[in-house]
Amino acid sequence: SVSLPLDEIMQQEIRPLLAVDIIEQLHRQFAILSGGRGKDGAPIITFPEYSGFGDLPDDDFLNVVTYLTSIPSLEAASIGFIIIIDRRQDKWSAVKASLMRIAGAFPGNLQLVLVLRPSRFIQRAIADIGIKLHRDDFKMKVPIIMLNSVSDLHGYIDKAQLTCELGGNLEYCHSQWIHHRTAIENFAVIVKSTTRMLQRFGTSLSETELPNEVQCTQDLLATQIAKHDKLKDELKLAMKQGMTLLSYIKDLATQNANCKLNPDELENVTTVERLLAQLDETENAFEEFWLKHHLKLEQCLQLHHFERDFREVKVALDSLMEILAAFSNIGDGVAQVEHLLRELKSLEERAQESQEKAQLYALHGDQLIQSNHYAVDSIRPKCVELRRICDDFTNGAKKKYDILGKSYEIHKRIDEVTQWCESGVYLLASQAVDKCQSQEGAEAALHDIEAFLETAQESVLGDLKDLHNQYEIILTPQVKAHVQKMLQRLEDVQEMFEKRQVSLKKLSAKQTRPVQPVAPRPESSPKRASPKTPRTSGSKVAKKKKIKKTKGGIKVRIGLGFFSSEIETEESLTNRRRHIINELIETERLYVEELQSIIEGYAAELDNTEFSHLIPAALQNKKEVLFGNLAEIYEFHNRTFLKELESCIECPELVGTCFLKRKEDLQVYEKYCQNKPRSEALWRQCGDSPFFQVTHHALPPSRLLSLDAYLLKPVQRITKYQLMLKEMLKCSKNSDGIAELEEALSTMLDIIKSVNDSMHQIAITGFEGTLSDLGKLLMQGSFNVWTDHKKGHNKVKDLARFKPMQRHLFLYNKMLLFCKRREETADGYEKTPSYSFKHSLKMSAVGITENVKGDSKKFEVWYNGREEVYIIQAATMDVKSLWVSEIRKVLTGQLEACRGKGGADTIQPA
Repeated sequence: SVSLPLDEIMQQEIRPLLAVDIIEQLHRQFAILSGGRGKDGAPIITFPEYSGFGDLPDDDFLNVVTYLTSIPSLEAASIGFIIIIDRRQDKWSAVKASLMRIAGAFPGNLQLVLVLRPSRFIQRAIADIGIKLHRDDFKMKVPIIMLNSVSDLHGYIDKAQLTCELGGNLEYCHSQWIHHRTAIENFAVIVKSTTRMLQRFGTSLSETELPNEVQCTQDLLATQIAKHDKLKDELKLAMKQGMTLLSYIKDLATQNANCKLNPDELENVTTVERLLAQLDETENAFEEFWLKHHLKLEQCLQLHHFERDFREVKVALDSLMEILAAFSNIGDGVAQVEHLLRELKSLEERAQESQEKAQLYALHGDQLIQSNHYAVDSIRPKCVELRRICDDFTNGAKKKYDILGKSYEIHKRIDEVTQWCESGVYLLASQAVDKCQSQEGAEAALHDIEAFLETAQESVLGDLKDLHNQYEIILTPQVKAHVQKMLQRLEDVQEMFEKRQVSLKKLSAKQTRPVQPVAPRPESSPKRASPKTPRTSGSKVAKKKKIKKTKGGIKVRIGLGFFSSEIETEESLTNRRRHIINELIETERLYVEELQSIIEGYAAELDNTEFSHLIPAALQNKKEVLFGNLAEIYEFHNRTFLKELESCIECPELVGTCFLKRKEDLQVYEKYCQNKPRSEALWRQCGDSPFFQVTHHALPPSRLLSLDAYLLKPVQRITKYQLMLKEMLKCSKNSDGIAELEEALSTMLDIIKSVNDSMHQIAITGFEGTLSDLGKLLMQGSFNVWTDHKKGHNKVKDLARFKPMQRHLFLYNKMLLFCKRREETADGYEKTPSYSFKHSLKMSAVGITENVKGDSKKFEVWYNGREEVYIIQAATMDVKSLWVSEIRKVLTGQLEACRGKGGADTIQPA
């Protein structure tokens, strides 16, 4: 805290009275302190003639005398006061009363009492007698001297120390004296209050705890600077007042060359100078403390800025390090390695800005340390940490580049070996055996083989093994297995060439007997391998450019004169099924993780009060619109469906049963898809808001897509299942569970159709009824429609055959709706259809004619005994057949329902 010195006058703060407190009593002038001094420097208090002295209240007398005795310095007061009582115009009784009052209530130390006795003869005589008789009554321990005239007074007090009323030449103006006293005391009060304010402010500064946040520190700094500036202004004002007062007091002496300041006035000058010195000393002490405190606050703000920058850039760098650490894939081919290298380059470019910031912040931290910052122990480790992370990322990226470079080299060599082997196999397969039976043909074929084998030397195919041995430590088991497979294949192909060379060398020599030529077939049957030797077909072999591959790969058997390739084995089909089920489970896990990211990273944050100020008005209370029943879909997949699929990993044939078991649960997608247009419209309104930017950046780096892309995932997922089921069916012929797979595929296609139909249904406008009352939506689609009515529609009938109407039909169990399709564009986005309701037919009064003359794609729907006839033209025969079949099912169902109730049906399909 600030230690501020106190002036002597400030030590007298227990003094109860100031001039302003007794200003009225002082103006009565019944007692004055003129500034005169005795021979030994004793202060003189004069009681001038005052007719109402006897009537003064005791409190008024005591207050004035107490105040006057408090004015001289302690040194002067300790000598003792000299009291002069002027009663020349008064009576003995007034003298007696004055002495009695002074004796009973004078608060100071008395040295001498001088009384100017009444000048009238009788009163003087009475005074002489009275003083002798009553001296003991006054109980004064100091002499009481009765004087006859002022000339007698001059024998005791120098004329220069007496006012003109007492025959002296000491200048004294009572009103001016009061003005000086009030001004000095007012200045003393100002100095005291200013000093106290500085002390309190200094104490509050010393007790201030340093904030932990940038904004709080800035606010505190601004507040304290404002208070400091205000106090500084008050201090300057007080100093200006003191200087003005001092100048005013000193000017009294300068105005008159013969006038000198009396001791009291000199003490006034000393007091004001002392107060000014105190004020200046207080200001210096406070400013010294303030500079230290202000510097600490500034350093605190610098520290918080540095820590905030450190946290932000560290989060970014840690995120980049996590991405780099997760960059463990070395690729399974040249194209993928090139893609990984591009991704690594992109990651480096993204990291450049963060690394530059980190280096800049570390440099700033060094500057803070060099400037003797109080938090050096906190700043220095952070600077070291920033540089360490930058170095770790740079070194990590270099290591990744090195690994990927080696991987690229390996895979490039694998591709070269693969290409060479395929070319070799093709060469061997394309050599016509019949042409090799002659010596010339065999030698030509042998020459082709030797020329081809020389390319192996030029390509340095053997380096693949050396590279494998050299880079083995960085290779994944899959790549190692691939290399070993290719080395084995290379060895097999080379062995094939060796065997062919042996055969051809024998043929090129003199033959002892003819050999039956057999032409090789480079491709195998797509369905099964034939154990028999294929027939000669040299021209077909010559036309083939390459050997057809099966899922299980090319298996070539070398004999003296034939080759064959095998079909997929049951083992390869099993492997394919296992691969498909693994892919299904892995993508399901990823799908569940993505749903969880949407719910926790976006939906849950809408309820977070920290982000409430970022949420746009259009999104308030619209979480159900934006996300639909996504939480319900997530719960189903996370708690149920994923676990059931995982249980099929060892038994892929059970996957069909898994889908059939959850047929009803998968209907949740219909509700989600129905809400999708509303969700997309809301996203277009508020997708650019700061809320989504903040929440998107808070997601893991692997979640790079925007929210609208993730909200499309459920729609994509429900359509993906049927594709995987189709692939599973292809490799499950004659295996267990095929019936369930086929039924599961049919179920998923029905669900997708139901979802698609419901998406169209929600776009119907203008229908006054409730669509849910119409039963299940069975079919929907666009048609050309002509009308041919019996009553009141002659004009329409005439034009019917020429001008069709474009109508979108919705077939329900209870009604057939005719709507007009309209395209609507929303702010530049793709067009969304809507269906304006035009007409409806109750299915209970509908009939159907399957064939219409002149067009096989037309059929009729008629109403109330053909009062209204609608000729409907489908896009294809298949579409027509589906609709006619579905309408017949509805009508047949109604007929059976009526018969079951014992009723008669009047609706007869034509």
